[in-house]
Amino acid sequence: MDIEEKEPIVREMHLQTTVTIKKANFEIRPTDKLLFVGSCFADRIGGLFKENHFNATVNPYGVMYNPASVLHTIEKMHDAGQKFDTVFITLGTNHVYILNETGEIVDNCQKRPSTLFTEKELSVEECASYLEQCVTLLREDNPDVHVVFTVSPIRYAKYGYHESQLSKATLLLTLNSKLLTLNSFYFPSYEIMMDELRDYRFYADDMLHPSDLAVQYIYERFRETYFSINAKAMEVEWQPIKKALSHRPFNADSEEYKAFIAKAKADEEAFCKRWKL
Repeated sequence: MDIEEKEPIVREMHLQTTVTIKKANFEIRPTDKLLFVGSCFADRIGGLFKENHFNATVNPYGVMYNPASVLHTIEKMHDAGQKFDTVFITLGTNHVYILNETGEIVDNCQKRPSTLFTEKELSVEECASYLEQCVTLLREDNPDVHVVFTVSPIRYAKYGYHESQLSKATLLLTLNSKLLTLNSFYFPSYEIMMDELRDYRFYADDMLHPSDLAVQYIYERFRETYFSINAKAMEVEWQPIKKALSHRPFNADSEEYKAFIAKAKADEEAFCKRWKL
C-alpha cells in the first residue's frame, strides 16, 4: 500500500529562556544627565553609554560594591550639588568591610592588612536603609529623578559560590521589598545573565565576569527598555562618526589621514550641535 508522504510538522523552537522586561514609564532622552554608580558592572554598562555620546557620569569616586558604599558616592554628589535625570545603581554584594580603628565602612581597603578590618554581611533591613537614603538625597536634588536598580551578574568566587548566591539573594530581597516604597525601577541584569545567557561562551576567561558580547547584549536590553526614539536615532547617527574617530591609520602623518580625521571631527562637532550635546 502506498503511503502518502506528508509535509513535516514545523514547530517553533525556543532555544533560550527570555527574561520579560516591562517597558519603563519614562524614557532616556539624548540630553539627559545620567549617573551610573555601583560595582564594576556599572563601569561596563556606563562605559557603553559614554562611548555612545550620552552625558553619563560613571563611578566618579571609584567602584562601589555594596549599598553603604553606593550611598557614600551619592552623598558626595549631593554635597557637590550634582543633579541627574536618571540614576542607575548596580549592587554587587551585601558584604562590607569595617575599619576597626574607626568603626566606619570603607569603600576600598587599599591593600592594607586584613587584620585592620572586620568583614560584615548587611541584612535586608540594613541594605534597604542605605538605599532609602540614596533615593532621598537624589530626590532632594531633583524631585523628578528616575532611579533604576539592578544586581550585578558577576559572582564572587572568594566567598564561595553558595555564599555568593546568598549575597545576591539578600540584594534581590531588598529590592523586591523596597521598589514600590521607593517609587523606583528594577532592571534584571542578573536574571538576563543567569537565564538568557547561561552558557560559558558568554563569560570572560575567568568564567565569572560577563564577556564583551554579554555586556553588549545586556546594554541592548537597556536600550529597548529605556531609550526614547530620539535617543535611539542619536545613537545610530553617532556610530559611523565614532568608528571614524577610532580609526587607527598606518601613517598618521599622511595628508590623506589628516583630511580624514579633520572631517570626522567636523562631523562630531555638527553632531553635537544638532543634538544639543
